[in-house]
Amino acid sequence: MTTDLAFSFSDSVAGRVLGRHGQRLQLRTPDGREVTVHLTDVTFAQQLRNLGQPYQDVTGRLDELLQPGAFVFSYGPVYPRESGLHFQSTQLIVVAESDVRPPYEQPGWWTEQLRQLARFYRRSQFGTTRIDFADYRTEIRRSGEKTLTHVQETDTISRMLYGMATAFMLTGEEDFLDVAERGSQYLHDHMRFQDPAEDVVYWYHGIDLEGPREHKFFASEFGDDYRAIPAYEQIYALVGLTQTYRATGSPAILADIEGTVRLFERFFADPKLGGYYSHIDPVTLSPHHDSLGPNRSRKNWNSVGDHAPAYLFNLFLATGDERYRRMLEHTFDMIVTHMPDRSDERSPFVNERFHADWTPDREWGWQQDRAVVGHNLKIAWNLMRMQATLPKVEYRALAQQIGRTMPEVGRDPQRGGWYDMVQRIPEEGRHAFVWHDRKAWWQQEQAILAYLVLAGHTGDQDFLRHAHESSAFYNAYFLDHDEGGVHFTVLADGLPYHLGNERLKGSHAMSMYHKAELCYLAEVYTRLLVHREPLDLWFRPQSDAQYPQGLLRVAPDVLPAGRVVLESVRIDGAPYTDFDPESMTVRLPKSQSRHIVQARLRPVRE
Repeated sequence: MTTDLAFSFSDSVAGRVLGRHGQRLQLRTPDGREVTVHLTDVTFAQQLRNLGQPYQDVTGRLDELLQPGAFVFSYGPVYPRESGLHFQSTQLIVVAESDVRPPYEQPGWWTEQLRQLARFYRRSQFGTTRIDFADYRTEIRRSGEKTLTHVQETDTISRMLYGMATAFMLTGEEDFLDVAERGSQYLHDHMRFQDPAEDVVYWYHGIDLEGPREHKFFASEFGDDYRAIPAYEQIYALVGLTQTYRATGSPAILADIEGTVRLFERFFADPKLGGYYSHIDPVTLSPHHDSLGPNRSRKNWNSVGDHAPAYLFNLFLATGDERYRRMLEHTFDMIVTHMPDRSDERSPFVNERFHADWTPDREWGWQQDRAVVGHNLKIAWNLMRMQATLPKVEYRALAQQIGRTMPEVGRDPQRGGWYDMVQRIPEEGRHAFVWHDRKAWWQQEQAILAYLVLAGHTGDQDFLRHAHESSAFYNAYFLDHDEGGVHFTVLADGLPYHLGNERLKGSHAMSMYHKAELCYLAEVYTRLLVHREPLDLWFRPQSDAQYPQGLLRVAPDVLPAGRVVLESVRIDGAPYTDFDPESMTVRLPKSQSRHIVQARLRPVRE
């Protein structure tokens, strides 16, 4: 191969070692190409490490580690030569040795990562002592310090509560649940609006604490949704509340959740053609009011599909209520019916925005006819979850179709990781980038979970390989070992991107939700579905816990029937026997005090 490039640049390469000949290292990239990387006398190497772990230099062990089958990332200068591009390696990250399970597939990797993330956000918002949500701020700098902005957004608080409740469930550290419970009460007291005439609950966009009094924002202050009530803000208001309810059974939280679900069904739902509108007017509560401008009579992926991962699966897991299974079924029926591209162009990407009659809207705002790669992966992941509780040929077929087509059109074939936005329709064989080739943290989550759950359900080794490579890129480049937390965005080569809002660890777009969800479910899927190992979860029901039938439901996620059972239960450290292994339910003892419930789940032996 020859190249006409007249300049050098720096870049990264990911791949499995094929062989090494002196200073020449042959790698097979994620898309199957062979690339030669040239080591030098100053090449240095580190072992992949988790948050909280020290730097592990392995430069002196390269002869031992760079054996065929090892997975590595290389970064360094690239020179044009007559024979092609010459890749020089300045730095190597050794992800996994040959024939050794990578560290993120070892028990506890994701649990420890979540523990470190929870400590970072707990310390950033409240220090190490008293938890007071009056001190909470939406914006957090990279180091964890708060900016001078005094706004508290409902969704970012709720996303943090999800992370804290989930961290408790996976680690058993009660301080995390204390944060989630106090935050849930704060949302109830400061961000909730109850409409007794309609018997529904709304959530304020946020409050501004600058000055002597709270200034509440009822409608959204965010650009795309300004002065409207967007469905996704109401959806994400429930994400942390629902996970906290799973862990505590709080009757007050459940009442707020149910009131918000009634809001969706009465004012956002389309009773004739199905799905949910994306926005409603804050005065008339109509999705058809002229004040909504380009959001008038519109539906989109977020308003239809985001119910499922944000709160609806967890609400169904906690209650077992058939109402929520039917709501899930309706959501996924709408997805498989309307979102795949059945036009003559047959884009591999789904349609994401629609008019009221489900005609695709390819002229809306920044989206136009463009694809968000992560939304496609999110659909595949959640379709397989739904397949576990209500199997349908259509669900599985679309999930597997997305899983097989996305690597070619949404993944970086050389460096690893997943891109942000591309054009839905290719030009000259390529789906062009919309603005940039950067990679966002939340889209890596969707890829990892999609391919883990696809591999766990099907046993397909290609899906497992994609999960492994996606996890490798995320853990190699998104973890901030200097300041803590996770980078919002990295460049295509994996270097952190710290400009604008993407320099922040807390913002309108980033809190704890996606990072915590990734850690929790990656641990669940890897342990229970892929490697078939036991997993412990913790709960702390209130004395007046309101779980249907008085049953604590401890299933970690919607998993394939018959694959996992509840092996043992401990209450306050003592063995407890009143539980059902197959339904994974615990009949709670009647008590005036709170107890810690530890549930051990294990895969069914084949």
